[in-house]
Amino acid sequence: MSNFIQRLRWADYLILAVIVVFFGYIWITIDGTLNYKWRWHLIPNYIIGWHSGREEYFANLLLQGLGATFRISIYASVLALALGIILGVARCSANLTIRMLARTYLEFLRNIPPVVVVFIFFFFLSQQLIDALNLERWSRGIARQEDNGIWEFFFGEMRRFPSLISGVIVLALFESAFVGEIVRAGIQSIPKGQGEAARSIGMSRFQELRYIILPQAFKKVLPPMANQFITLIKDSAIISLISVQELTFKTVELVASSRMIFEAWITTAAFYFIVCFGLSRIFARLEKGAEKA
Repeated sequence: MSNFIQRLRWADYLILAVIVVFFGYIWITIDGTLNYKWRWHLIPNYIIGWHSGREEYFANLLLQGLGATFRISIYASVLALALGIILGVARCSANLTIRMLARTYLEFLRNIPPVVVVFIFFFFLSQQLIDALNLERWSRGIARQEDNGIWEFFFGEMRRFPSLISGVIVLALFESAFVGEIVRAGIQSIPKGQGEAARSIGMSRFQELRYIILPQAFKKVLPPMANQFITLIKDSAIISLISVQELTFKTVELVASSRMIFEAWITTAAFYFIVCFGLSRIFARLEKGAEKA
């Protein structure tokens, strides 16, 4: 901490002072002009509540939403990575049809507003899949069981399982377009001579990708992949529009019930910042470790 302070220059202190004045002005404006009554003391109760009947603490609205955001982000990132690898490899395929189909998918998603994409995927794919698999009836059966703790640990409240799956599918399909482009760039960054050498010793295209190209490409794409995961966490707020009960959706509920507009949204912004900034620092350390290795 002392080393960090010693590295600061007068320009850094000036910027810090401007930021403090800016937020101070906003605070005074809200408190004075809008005659807004701050109720920060109530916010902790909406993070961790106390159940007087059971005499125990429980995760309240904001913590429930944060947990759902974590689950959705992790599951969607795994699915987006799998789809993205397929799309990235398809973009580099020698077959023109496969290459053009993959490019059409990627260009379609990358050039349409995310909100439009979310609604298209939800109504025309995600919801249809959930109805076809009858997931709502299955999840309600699990929710009525007494020993469903392991299910709730991984998926939250099982009555809302179809909503969670909808969010995961929609978010993964949207993010896979960006992951696919990252993978494509990584594959094309490998010198063509390595692929030619692999084919010269009798390797198939699959073996060439598995043993030669992809292992080297993944080392190059790890930094942008880490950044895309952080972006996915922030993009998860979009799926609140289809009633997926993640952090943003829970914040809207809190604002509607308590009218604590600024306190709720500032707290939610702080949650997103802490998670995303913390992950960016972790990924930066991992990248430095990988470079030294």
